[in-house]
Amino acid sequence: MPINLTVVFKSKPEHIEDVRAMLLNLVEKSREEKACLQYDLHHGTKNPEIFIFHEIWESQEGLDLHDQQPYIKKLVAEIPALIQEPAAIYHTELLNL
Repeated sequence: MPINLTVVFKSKPEHIEDVRAMLLNLVEKSREEKACLQYDLHHGTKNPEIFIFHEIWESQEGLDLHDQQPYIKKLVAEIPALIQEPAAIYHTELLNL
């Protein structure tokens, strides 16, 4: 069963471009992972501090493997200094089949 995630980051105002670059770097790398079905990054148009990932993973095992990648570990170590609060992570299911 696919795993759907929405992850919301709220950048500190002075670090919007740094956060943008850091998160964009994840898109290409994550999309190369075998278990990645979708990995999209959205940016707030009315609130530029907001960045939202919409992710779909083939399985929990695939997501677990993603979480162990060096670029994800680097993000987890570096992004806290650039964001206002911890990222909000939502596990969801698609309702409109």
